[in-house]
Amino acid sequence: MKIIIDDKIPFIKGALEKVAEVLYVPGNHIDSSVVKDADALLIRTRTHCNKSLLKGSSVKFIATATIGYDHIDTDYCAESGIAWTNAPGCNSSSVEQYIVSAYLYLASMQGFELNSKTIGLVGLGNVGSKVDRAMQALGCKVLRNDPPRQEAEGAVGFTSLRELLAEADVVSMHVPLTSSGVYKTHGMAGSDFFAGMKKGAVFMNSSRGEVVDERALKDAIRSGRLSDTVLDVFENEPDVDRELLSMLTLATPHIAGYSADGKANGTTMSVRALGKFFNLGLDDWTPKNIPHPGNREIFADAADSEITDLVSEVFAWTYSIQEDHDRFMDNMDKFEKLRGDYRIRREPSAYSVRLYNDDGIYRNIFEGIGFNVIGDSCF
Repeated sequence: MKIIIDDKIPFIKGALEKVAEVLYVPGNHIDSSVVKDADALLIRTRTHCNKSLLKGSSVKFIATATIGYDHIDTDYCAESGIAWTNAPGCNSSSVEQYIVSAYLYLASMQGFELNSKTIGLVGLGNVGSKVDRAMQALGCKVLRNDPPRQEAEGAVGFTSLRELLAEADVVSMHVPLTSSGVYKTHGMAGSDFFAGMKKGAVFMNSSRGEVVDERALKDAIRSGRLSDTVLDVFENEPDVDRELLSMLTLATPHIAGYSADGKANGTTMSVRALGKFFNLGLDDWTPKNIPHPGNREIFADAADSEITDLVSEVFAWTYSIQEDHDRFMDNMDKFEKLRGDYRIRREPSAYSVRLYNDDGIYRNIFEGIGFNVIGDSCF
């Protein structure tokens, strides 16, 4: 059998060579001539699996190593007998890490206490649920909006979008991209959405660029409706609106979910799914070459420390969103290259915090945002 693999999928080389002919190709170069005699595709979002790519090919199975799958024409696949799978939740902890870093950056920049803000989460799937947990650990009040879940589970714990927008100091988007139906999200953050937000609020989007009407967003920023805006995704990637970029507090090139851990999870799920489909005996396959952080133990003394300062200092060992923002601002025309060549970033779960002089408050915070905590009463 023959398998085409996006050459930017990490930790996958050597996984399938013993069972198939494997060809590694840049995602945006995987075309009909490449896939014509392939049995399976392992892809990312830059490969659009539709009729023009797949018609006349021998492709039987597609795995995308990503949460989203709007780049796969699922209707055409169903009509053509092509099975497909995605990797739901694979990088949810990575996006959680990104949002926490953004929140800590804003807290330091604006000088507010971590527990002083109300956070509105639009979408409570794999990512939104983890962000919810992290924000509660930081002491925030959390408002949750997820109509599909509310319909299935009942109203308790959920808030209407109108109420959320009116009350939240920070609104963070964690919805899938859907273009039709009752729960359509394409363009949902438009003029009415921003007009309903609390004046001076923060807006964050790390879900899909098309969820936001960027013209309406620019109007909201110009009018002062928004104090700060954080975007990881854009409407017309990789061609990003330069005017919009100049108006953002933090901008990154669609890398919120790009931790090494998240990528490894996506690769693992894809390889196992392909192995199951073709009965290749790969049910227990895992990547063997995920780089470890240089220093996996972080020392933190809670004595005489301000919560915002110490939490920000410890978290910066794992990730600094400002570094990715600065790199993007210096290389605006290299959106795809910045993504393809993204640095190794490990999530908090890869680190241990050795905590001194804590009365229990810091342990709860650090464990709540994903760290392993080793407690010591004093130096």
